[in-house]
Amino acid sequence: MNDVLKRIGNAGLVPVVVIDDAELAVPAAKALIDGGLEIMEVTMRTDQGLKAIVKVKEAYPQMLLGAGTVLSIENAREALDAGAEFIVSPGLNPDLIEWCQGQKIAVTPGAVTPTEIQQALKFNLTVLKFFPGNIFGGIKGCEALYNPYRMVKFIPTGGVSLNNLEDYASKPYIHAIGGSWLCSSADINQKNFDQITRIVKESIDKLLGFELADQGNSTKSEKGSLPAAEIISGSFGFNLKRGNPVDYAETAGTIAIKTNNVDRAVYYIEKKGNKLGWSIKLENNAEKTVIYLEGDAGDLSVHLFQG
Repeated sequence: MNDVLKRIGNAGLVPVVVIDDAELAVPAAKALIDGGLEIMEVTMRTDQGLKAIVKVKEAYPQMLLGAGTVLSIENAREALDAGAEFIVSPGLNPDLIEWCQGQKIAVTPGAVTPTEIQQALKFNLTVLKFFPGNIFGGIKGCEALYNPYRMVKFIPTGGVSLNNLEDYASKPYIHAIGGSWLCSSADINQKNFDQITRIVKESIDKLLGFELADQGNSTKSEKGSLPAAEIISGSFGFNLKRGNPVDYAETAGTIAIKTNNVDRAVYYIEKKGNKLGWSIKLENNAEKTVIYLEGDAGDLSVHLFQG
């Protein structure tokens, strides 16, 4: 169960997918994978949901498949038999939670009040769906609940889009972000699969929030370092933008890239076949973990840090 939750957190985005025609589920899944996401929450809102899970699992075994809008143990059992690897429910149903835990399948129930969080904690659940997010305060609602419940992280769903995704991306209490904007019913039904891929790629860029933070206070020259930054951008698809200089680099020829979440960034960088190393840096008399790319880009080494 924990491995599934970790995979959800690394992906950071959970497409909530409503399937009206099971024959379109596989091309929709391919569009998500082409965009960089190998996770899909297929809702049980239609009678095609279970068929869709079966078809996608057969076509793409690597896809992490969840069943959403699960309202009963019977729904959960059917989803599990179809191939679902995690269960999502809009509310907190103790009987459903107990059944899922008995089957050792990850479950993320909806919880938007302190009372519901207290109930979830009785089942040792610390990753919870926050739905409908826009009705219950969005990111401010999540933050307000996190203040007394620091052990809990949320997957807000409802009201999140490309326009406000960045508001959620860097928050420590956001485990992942769910939404239908990543793979809308309209795009699926109209077979706009290239559009789905484009939206996924753009969403991942905003989720990671890569930013060129510093070229190193000992860098040879701006003229020499910016071309290397362009090499990095082309290699990893970073949307680099020039940030405020910071005193970060320890050695000559260092470039620092800021991200919203280092663990998530490492996941996506390594997915592209890149090798990463780790080092410890002493900063303000405290140890800080720094990620670096193995090898150089031009005459620069690259450091990745969370800012």
